[in-house]
Amino acid sequence: MNTVHTVAELRATLAGWRRQGERIAFTPTMGNLHQGHLRLVEQARLRAARVVASVFVNPLQFGPNEDFDRYPRTLAADADKLAAAGCDLLFAPSVAEMYPQGREGLTTITVPRHASLLEGAFRPGHFDGVATVVNILFNQVQPDVALFGEKDYQQLQVIRQMVADLHLPIEIVGVATEREADGLAMSSRNQYLQPQERAQAALIHASLQAVAEALRAGRRDYEALCAEQAARLAQAGFRVQYLSLRASDLGAPASDARQLRVLVAAYLGNTRLIDNIAISL
Repeated sequence: MNTVHTVAELRATLAGWRRQGERIAFTPTMGNLHQGHLRLVEQARLRAARVVASVFVNPLQFGPNEDFDRYPRTLAADADKLAAAGCDLLFAPSVAEMYPQGREGLTTITVPRHASLLEGAFRPGHFDGVATVVNILFNQVQPDVALFGEKDYQQLQVIRQMVADLHLPIEIVGVATEREADGLAMSSRNQYLQPQERAQAALIHASLQAVAEALRAGRRDYEALCAEQAARLAQAGFRVQYLSLRASDLGAPASDARQLRVLVAAYLGNTRLIDNIAISL
């Protein structure tokens, strides 16, 4: 696997592959990779002759009181993992390489349908940062297919909407969430959990499963059902921001759909955890 740090190096490598008619898959990451990220690479390998991954901790998607400065940077270890997973090219740019004109007055991308919904309500500007950096990366890499994990489900929907609205010729593939043995969704932020918190953290997934089981048993009082599980988490020490049932595209209420997502965001100590699962009625 080759590692490059500039757009010029990236494009030179990609141009050679394109001349040979090779299909290119891409998975963007912020590094500190775990098995969930590597699953994206493995799935990309099945869909294209060449696989590109990026590692870039994007300052645009962190709020003023979030963890940009302490977000783990583990590039050497990430490169080893990506190579072992079958990645062909790692793009690891600096902030200056990504934003050469600086961030003040930067052209940004907004996906209004998600600006005030769920994550958008609690992290203002976050999805603008996500959409902007992903659009820049898409223009730099120009992949045929791009893969994203379903743990960040609303992010996946933001990217799908952006690609559709901007007529980008890129297939977007969502890959199922990788989980620990007790059900906790794999995340780079799990390492922030204290040992006692880590033992409690599996209750996040259990609460989603409880919603799903109740729906399959016939309950349709969606708001009450979500409120019950939010209260269960709060009683266990979580600070719940939302636990919500939505149509799978997130654009319609659960009552109007048969394909649903139940999504949750909650703090446990100082660590913010998110998760979601699909429910088919």
